[in-house]
Amino acid sequence: MKYTVVIPAAGQGTRMQAGQNKQFLMLDDRPLIIHTVSIFENDPWCEQMVVVANDYETGPMEALFQEWNITKVETIVAGGKERQDSVFEGLKQLRDSELVLVHDGARPFVTINHIHELVEKAATQGAAVLGVRMKDTVKKVEEGIVTETIERSSIWSVQTPQAFQFPVVYDAYCKADEDEFKGTDDTSLVERMNLPVHIVEGGYDNIKLTTPEDMVIAKAILKKRKRGKVQ
Repeated sequence: MKYTVVIPAAGQGTRMQAGQNKQFLMLDDRPLIIHTVSIFENDPWCEQMVVVANDYETGPMEALFQEWNITKVETIVAGGKERQDSVFEGLKQLRDSELVLVHDGARPFVTINHIHELVEKAATQGAAVLGVRMKDTVKKVEEGIVTETIERSSIWSVQTPQAFQFPVVYDAYCKADEDEFKGTDDTSLVERMNLPVHIVEGGYDNIKLTTPEDMVIAKAILKKRKRGKVQ
């Protein structure tokens, strides 16, 4: 089974407080974005990648991929103002794709096994997303006051990749663009088309690196993985 992946990597990373795009930060022995794209480079199911970068970083990004022998990045396209705009720019490059994944460039720990489970679900159902069950009690708060304790068994924290049959996600993005609707993630655009999105249970290691504290956690995950091969 084959797929293409769009990787948005055009954020400014201001919450990382690093003074540069976090994709170029060194994590262990290589830049963050190289950790991420290497997952798909090494997955035989992945046919190609489209990376969405800041317009002034497409050159440095291309040089980085050449340096690290990343061969499946077919296109590096300039992103838009927000993540949703950037993903849309990436999707526009994929008119002939049947299955497409969208995966955050700053999420370097997804496993190939989870990717394959996700792809298989999307291939038969149209849309699927990785997620994990909530560990903590979740409460609704209004004006600083707890108003409700939410029943936890039905609450999931979603991740990326998010996987789709191409017409499903492309039509959803076109409709959102037409309506000037901004969603919180890719599947939210599909949901508003009244199409079902299926959940595939992922792993708690599949974190998005957003703050300096996340880099500490990332180094711990790498150390753990070096002690045992993870698929």
